[in-house]
Amino acid sequence: MLKNHRLIILAIGILIVISACNGPQKVLKSGNNELKYETGMDLYEKGDYNKALQFFDLLRAVYRGTDKGEKLTYYTADCYYQMRDYQIASYYYGQYVQLYPRGEFAEESAYLTAYCKYLESPRASLDQTSTFLALRELQSFIDMYPSSPKVAEANRLMDDLRYKLEIKNYRIAVLYFRMGDYQAAITSFENLMEDYPDTEFKEEVLFSITEAYFSYAEKSVFTKKQERYEKTVEAFNNLRYLYPESVYLPVAQQYNEKALYNLKKM
Repeated sequence: MLKNHRLIILAIGILIVISACNGPQKVLKSGNNELKYETGMDLYEKGDYNKALQFFDLLRAVYRGTDKGEKLTYYTADCYYQMRDYQIASYYYGQYVQLYPRGEFAEESAYLTAYCKYLESPRASLDQTSTFLALRELQSFIDMYPSSPKVAEANRLMDDLRYKLEIKNYRIAVLYFRMGDYQAAITSFENLMEDYPDTEFKEEVLFSITEAYFSYAEKSVFTKKQERYEKTVEAFNNLRYLYPESVYLPVAQQYNEKALYNLKKM
């Protein structure tokens, strides 16, 4: 008797689980859009974002241009955001801004479109296409909502991204130098100085330019040597003027003296 009682309880438990699992699926297959909407929103509120998206994906086109359509688009974006799928979240936040530019969540969605791009930006050693996209989206948000309280944060995020690009460009220049491609190294270092005049690598860059010009001159044909030795002296003077206490000066001074000596012989 006790064994039968336990079996009955187990069967009831299984039926409850099956019913709970099949409930939303039955609603999903029904023709009742209002019930689908309420069910999807209920799943969203419970944090079941994957299941909620099944309903939202069916209903966005049905309710497009309405208050419910506006909420469905925003909550679709938020589902992906909560699941950390930032690429798709950014897409739907952007879609919300396009479809509902005066909507309740327009400003927030414009910011989150950019913020998701920011979160996608990889470390400096990798391709920075996403970083440039994030910068563009953040600037677009600032232009669109210049009085937003989020502008300060957007500017901070842009500074973070620019610093990442600065590091990337510095490392590329150093790599060219180590490979012995002095012309590419010099161009990269000089572009870095132009693009980021306040770069924290300025002292190292000025020394590297001095070293690169001297090494380049040493390996150049005779007709090019004079110009590149002169550039060595010029780069050294820039380093000495801006950083008179630089730890790089003793070595840079040696390049300078050798360059001057070779120029006198010409």
